[in-house]
Amino acid sequence: MLQSIDHVNLVVEDLEGMKSFYTEVLGLKVTKEVTIYGDWVDATVGLKGVEAQVIYLDLPEGPRVELLKYVNPPGDRPDKLGQSNTMGLRHLAFRVEKIDIFVEQLKRKKVPFLSEVMTVPNTQVTYKGGLQKRLVYFHDPEGNILELCCYT
Repeated sequence: MLQSIDHVNLVVEDLEGMKSFYTEVLGLKVTKEVTIYGDWVDATVGLKGVEAQVIYLDLPEGPRVELLKYVNPPGDRPDKLGQSNTMGLRHLAFRVEKIDIFVEQLKRKKVPFLSEVMTVPNTQVTYKGGLQKRLVYFHDPEGNILELCCYT
């Protein structure tokens, strides 16, 4: 039986730039930086000659975020990564306590948002305890879609 989501892995081009964004802008904490290689990782990911740098980022609650840069073999970037309707895993959502305050802090750091904070209509989606979800989308520096959300 599945227990929980352990981590989310983002394969990146600019490891240091993404580390700066996720730590300095979003506030995640670096807990480990390692290089992985060898037969075990080749077999796990289905590639040969893998060498990758990995940064582990932790949140106070929830799954870990791993930033992974393939040194060998180098990765490819999909054409439409930043579009919401591209097939596959599309966004990573972070729950925050006070979304309006957090959004203003990010705006001061020049993070552009796709919209203002929106409220999901309870005529379309209902949440446990009668809570309403408020959310907003934005992109990280490499075009991954991120969401901030809170329940009130």
